[in-house]
Amino acid sequence: MKQLVLTRFREFLREPEALFWSLAFPMLLTVGLGIAFRNRPAEVVHIAVVGGAYRATTTLASLRADKGLAVDSMSADEAAVAVRTGRVALVVQASPAGVSYEFDDTRPDARIARLLADNAIQRGAGRSDRVGVVETQVRERGSRYIDFVVPGLLGMGLMGNGIWGIGFSIVDARRKRLLKRLMATPMSRIEYLGSFVVSRFVLLVIEVLLLVGFSALAFGVPVRGPLWQLALICALGAFSFGSLGLLIAARPRTIEGASGLMNLTMMPMWILSGVFFSSENFPKALQPLVQALPLTAVNDALRASMLRGAGWNEIGPELLVLLAWAVVCFVLALRLFRWR
Repeated sequence: MKQLVLTRFREFLREPEALFWSLAFPMLLTVGLGIAFRNRPAEVVHIAVVGGAYRATTTLASLRADKGLAVDSMSADEAAVAVRTGRVALVVQASPAGVSYEFDDTRPDARIARLLADNAIQRGAGRSDRVGVVETQVRERGSRYIDFVVPGLLGMGLMGNGIWGIGFSIVDARRKRLLKRLMATPMSRIEYLGSFVVSRFVLLVIEVLLLVGFSALAFGVPVRGPLWQLALICALGAFSFGSLGLLIAARPRTIEGASGLMNLTMMPMWILSGVFFSSENFPKALQPLVQALPLTAVNDALRASMLRGAGWNEIGPELLVLLAWAVVCFVLALRLFRWR
């Protein structure tokens, strides 16, 4: 087992591409997403005002009093072109009878512009609020998009390293007839397959420390749960994905065949398991399937631990899902694995 594990490390270190995609790429992706979705002041919405002299003047004055709006006075033709090309989100038609709004209701910024503009115009006309309102702005680590996406990237990395890292190595060795030679040695099937899982655990420590440490230092991503809990979640995730990679690689003889099975397995999880957006966006009818996926369990457990400091009562179901995937897939891989 010792020599097999050392062999796995040598194979990994001799492939610069594997080092890049396993260690450097997740951090580069974190940097890009962290910069793109950094905390910024509220964006100013651009709108156009069209109408007669008196009504347009009073409407412009009311709208320009709102700092969240950038207001331009345009002719009807100019406004029509501006809204079609996306230069403005809303066109306000001012007339003696009142105002009308022209906007694309499928654009979120257009709906926001409509609400802001109407509120500014009504206030300018003398409307007063019947109920007093107090606003409290809360900006706390854990509520930002970068806080949401880092656990997802970590889960995606665990899945990629487990399935791609293990699956391709086994299939490539089978294609080169190396497994046929190993079969003649005094080595059991469980030792050979287990060496992949053990080596991935060691690489897991480096991957998690780099990604979580970099995210915490560069973007202030919180880790509110205990570190040993985070380590356990990652270990179970690595075990489950590693076992799944072993199962996928148990039979294929070509890289093309293995690649197809891996993409077929991973693509639904990339989409459904909440890497870049919440898995709760999918219909309730799909939720039992979504929650049963191992990547969903990893992502939910990581976010609960890192962002909320959740205890075992909250992450227990996710850990059981991961354990079930790990045990079932590893047992099936042992039964189905062939050397050639």
